[in-house]
Amino acid sequence: MYAECGDSLSARRVFDEMSLPNVVAWNAALTAAFRCGDVEGAGDVFGRMPVRNLTSWNAMLAGYAKAGELGLARRVFYDMPLRDEVSWSTMIIGFAQNGYFDEAFGFFRELLREGIGANEVSLTGVLSACAQAGAFEFGKILHGFLEKAGFLYVGSVNNALIDTYSKCGNVAMARLVFQNMPVARSIVSWTSIIAGLAMHGYGEEAIQLFHEMEETGVRPDGITFISLLYACSHSGLVEEGYGFFSKMKNVYGIEPAIEHYGCMVDLYGRAARLHKAYEFICEMPVSPNAIIWRTLLGACSIHGNIELAELVKARLAEMDPDNSGDHVLLSNVYAVAGKWKDVASIRRTMTEHSMKKTPGWSMIEIDKVIYCFVAGEKPNEVTKEAHEKLREIMLRLRVEAGYAPQLRIVLHDIEEEEKEDSVSKHSEKLAVAFGIAKLPKGRILRIVKNLRVCGDCHTVMKLISKIYVVEIVVRDRSRFHSFKDGFCSCRDYW
Repeated sequence: MYAECGDSLSARRVFDEMSLPNVVAWNAALTAAFRCGDVEGAGDVFGRMPVRNLTSWNAMLAGYAKAGELGLARRVFYDMPLRDEVSWSTMIIGFAQNGYFDEAFGFFRELLREGIGANEVSLTGVLSACAQAGAFEFGKILHGFLEKAGFLYVGSVNNALIDTYSKCGNVAMARLVFQNMPVARSIVSWTSIIAGLAMHGYGEEAIQLFHEMEETGVRPDGITFISLLYACSHSGLVEEGYGFFSKMKNVYGIEPAIEHYGCMVDLYGRAARLHKAYEFICEMPVSPNAIIWRTLLGACSIHGNIELAELVKARLAEMDPDNSGDHVLLSNVYAVAGKWKDVASIRRTMTEHSMKKTPGWSMIEIDKVIYCFVAGEKPNEVTKEAHEKLREIMLRLRVEAGYAPQLRIVLHDIEEEEKEDSVSKHSEKLAVAFGIAKLPKGRILRIVKNLRVCGDCHTVMKLISKIYVVEIVVRDRSRFHSFKDGFCSCRDYW
């Protein structure tokens, strides 16, 4: 009871008062410590246990993994006298959820080498790692394994496979998995494919699939409507999105949650209807949280509305004053407008409060190995090769396509030459250059990026796809861009 209320000290006191606690009581104390966020206390309990069973070891694994203490989790895992499917699944999921995808894949391979049969949990865990890392090739191998092992008759595995293919940039394969499911499609199945179409900007197709779902008698839930509103937002379907927002409550009796309101703000914001978005927030029947206001601030940054951006930033300062992302967004608005004194003031504030901007990174999978490029990272053999190839590519784009870098996107008051150097080293450009250098002709380049792709990189990707006759699929923070023959699937709306 104390642990569930977050009272670690009281829970520990009650346990210490027990005269002869058995292993079940020790395990309960261990779990309670982790639940209260007391990682050090959990380690102390584990160290004092006179007898440990498999549940004790697995509780330590799960607790450390959830707390992000992956080094400690790894040490406990290899110290275990006996491991079961839960142990392996915990390591796969723990490393995947903390962004260590190669390690998650490694544990899965090791599980198979040990002759331990994969189960539903470990398979959905490794598929989740593939989805997050954009590891398409490894995902295809897993698909073959699932088919041979008979796991395609498990609904959750099919759903994870749909999500994996969608997030790896192949929505056609996701649709194929969905259409060929040998088991009944659940609401999760329908929502997964609608979300996949939404990510790729196929708003009309997502809406059509939603109507098909209605016709089959499957009742949508709140998550389905989030995916549907997301689809409308990323395709510029403003009126359709508002129609579904109304239908959610009036037809299905689903009360909008804060996430639905956020989708509507995003819908209006992307369509440059910023004042409509602001009015919508002011009229919300629930109090808008920082995410709602941050969504509008992001739209102001994209469309360059200084006045509204300052108003929104003032609201955010009251709610979450130490968020570095809010400062960066407002700084971007000022930079685009050339108000360098305001930019300097914001950056000075960030320095004084030890705020750091999230560095941009991009990943690409080559021969089942994930390579990550980070903006401004120290040179190594991989980055040197990427930079060398990128210089060759950029020269060819200038000569054959008349490319000129979009220096206005560089949000620092520096010389033109420095701006050009800065914009040429964005992580997604390096990842694509490395892919062209390493992958055989005809292979699709699949990039995963943690931030929104910038306008210059978007232009460069279109030109590369045309001149090098290559298809490039980029997954940025919120959607997919498929570049082919000089065009992008987003139709320059993102």
